[in-house]
Amino acid sequence: MRSYVAKLVPCLLCFSVCVTIVVRAAEPEPSPLAIFEQRIMPIFASPKPSSCVQCHLASVDLKNYILPSSTATFHSLRQHGLVNLSAPRESKILKLIAMGEQDLDAGAKLIHAKTRTAEYEAFAAWLEACCHDDALLAEAAQTDEHAGPETFGPSKPLEVVRHNRKDRLLDSFVRNIWSQRMRCFPCHTPHEINVDNPQHQEPSKRHADYVSEYGQKMNLFLETPEQTLRTWIISSRKPRQNHLPLINVDNPAESLLVLKPTAKLPAKDADGKLLAPSSVLPVSHMGGLKMHVNDHSYKAFVTWISDYAKVVGDAYQQAGDLPLDNWYPTEQFLKVTTAPQDWPVLSTVQLFVFAWDAPTSQWSREPIAFTQALVTPRHLLQGPLFVMVDEQAPQAEPDAQHALPSGKYLIRACVDGEQQLNEQPSLLLFDTAKEYPSIEIDAAWKTGFKEAETIDGEKLK
Repeated sequence: MRSYVAKLVPCLLCFSVCVTIVVRAAEPEPSPLAIFEQRIMPIFASPKPSSCVQCHLASVDLKNYILPSSTATFHSLRQHGLVNLSAPRESKILKLIAMGEQDLDAGAKLIHAKTRTAEYEAFAAWLEACCHDDALLAEAAQTDEHAGPETFGPSKPLEVVRHNRKDRLLDSFVRNIWSQRMRCFPCHTPHEINVDNPQHQEPSKRHADYVSEYGQKMNLFLETPEQTLRTWIISSRKPRQNHLPLINVDNPAESLLVLKPTAKLPAKDADGKLLAPSSVLPVSHMGGLKMHVNDHSYKAFVTWISDYAKVVGDAYQQAGDLPLDNWYPTEQFLKVTTAPQDWPVLSTVQLFVFAWDAPTSQWSREPIAFTQALVTPRHLLQGPLFVMVDEQAPQAEPDAQHALPSGKYLIRACVDGEQQLNEQPSLLLFDTAKEYPSIEIDAAWKTGFKEAETIDGEKLK
């Protein structure tokens, strides 16, 4: 009997396993609706932002692509070209979700990795189920001629969505602020100090002394613009007592990033020693004046901070709300000597450069470059050019380094007589409907402060 049972038990176990396999094989695959309710709707219902915020600072959330029902969501994704029926995992919506993998900011990529992976796998599983549902595909084919709901996808125009991308903001940061970091050398630029350079010995010592006294906060500019921008943003989000934010989204002109370099040295005590620098109004700066209010650097800094504030505040609604963001810094300088006497000392002047279009024998309608400077007591003004890159610009399109080639140009001067820049520092004063003092020049456009293209202000007509 025992021998019989011993032989029977393995057979029963084998039968049990076989039955289990048959039963499991017979279980149906989860339906699109089941996957949608279990894995997609939690994304839609979550109060937390999706991984889209890794690349988009505003205007886009994965929730914008989810409708209340599985069927409606699938049809809308298909109608908007976001689904690949023959290869669901090659669908555009999945590629959009996965774009965070290309982020150069390793920290941001790591922070959002878990959320991004969960969203990707949820959508991938649901799309595969949808693309294998014959009834759903047949229904989708009948709706191809109908547009999806207007509420599907981002609520803002594509131009606004692109403007609010982090990589666009970083590119603008590099052009407007990072490019001018040497104004802060050596106190805030440790990675620009070369200890092997004899000329950097004194700057290196000065930097070390400041770090010893004030700490690592002196190292404002980090090794890369990505690291620098990320650190500044994080720092500015944390209010500090007796300390204005580096980037003030509520009042860009009261950001320490512009208040410090435009501030003078601290006052002295009774013994003639400098007091501690202030980081609240009135701000003082141990480095003294590094830029002047309304000079070209100030304009670039405040313009970028204002744009950043509007991006994170989701203030841009239409393409027409967007600011010009096509300024590229150069090492080419424009100088005016003997400025007209009716230009008040310390008044702000914008100098605009226009290109000559030989085929039409006329000047470009819009400027291709500009600079901004203050009239000095000696009635001089000088500033480096910002080239305004435009695919429509004739003739004098800048090269890969965004520098103007030598040639024939028209310079027009706009004086801020009404002090508009005090209220709108990012404003460009040129108006095609107005006449401005101007002069035609044959410019070599060499590089460097000492090689500035010089014009006689008395010849401005």
